[in-house]
Amino acid sequence: MSNLSDAIAGRRFAITAEITPPLSADPADLLSKASVLKGHVDAANVTDGASARAHMSSVVAAGLLLQNGIEPVLQFTCRDRNRIALQSDLLGGAALGIENLLILRGDDPSAGDQPEAKPVFDYESRDLMECARQMRDDGILPSGREIKSRPKLFIGGADTPMDPADERWKPDGLLAKIDAGAGFFQTQFCFDVDMVRNYAAGLVDHGISERAGVLIGIGPLASARSARWMRENLWGTTIPDALIDRLDAAEDAKAEGTAICAELIAAYAGIDGIAGVHLMAPLGVDAVPLAIEQSGVRA
Repeated sequence: MSNLSDAIAGRRFAITAEITPPLSADPADLLSKASVLKGHVDAANVTDGASARAHMSSVVAAGLLLQNGIEPVLQFTCRDRNRIALQSDLLGGAALGIENLLILRGDDPSAGDQPEAKPVFDYESRDLMECARQMRDDGILPSGREIKSRPKLFIGGADTPMDPADERWKPDGLLAKIDAGAGFFQTQFCFDVDMVRNYAAGLVDHGISERAGVLIGIGPLASARSARWMRENLWGTTIPDALIDRLDAAEDAKAEGTAICAELIAAYAGIDGIAGVHLMAPLGVDAVPLAIEQSGVRA
């Protein structure tokens, strides 16, 4: 099994991080970004056409990380490939030894730099989870064709933390994804400890945390301006005013943002129902190992 699945199954606080593969055909450009994460995280996500833009193939990028001693989480979007291509790439990734899989719907091409690109969306995310589960557990494709060697897959999905008191929050979607095969979830950015504590209580109450590990999305904030932009432009992002005020008042905003991230890692590690954190740093991953070290929580 993968480090990530072992951590979640063993109730050890898991830490993952995220990198965007470069717009490059040189493996060194990917590995130079990812190398700072080695030894600090249980696994590193490689995004799949993030922001609806072309980058190095996520399957290839994940394979390169694995070859260089960094366990990958292969992100798979439903946007660009039909079910035949998706099933083929699932088998290809598994053949390389990639086990962790995060399944997402994907940003619409209209949000990217080639808005004329045609979206596919042959599968929705839950459909692809069910397909991956069927390939793993039953050894067949949805068509009934038998797979000679089943892929080993630890299937994940996405969620957005909310207070269960908010009428928009319903556990049905998470439970349906778990039934479809999901064993872990990585969430949107949430820098609000009180909200995460309430969200976790809802996960526990509905038995979700017993069936899947939920990793809360956070990261080292670069500045108050960056935090405001994230809150206004990244759907589902929660950043309290108090944290933005701290960044505004700091002499070194980047160092303060790293300190905030470290504090949140430590805080979330103490909340029942939360399995770990997923660290995202769009402006660069160099601060991620520092935040982990400052938190006192080890992957």
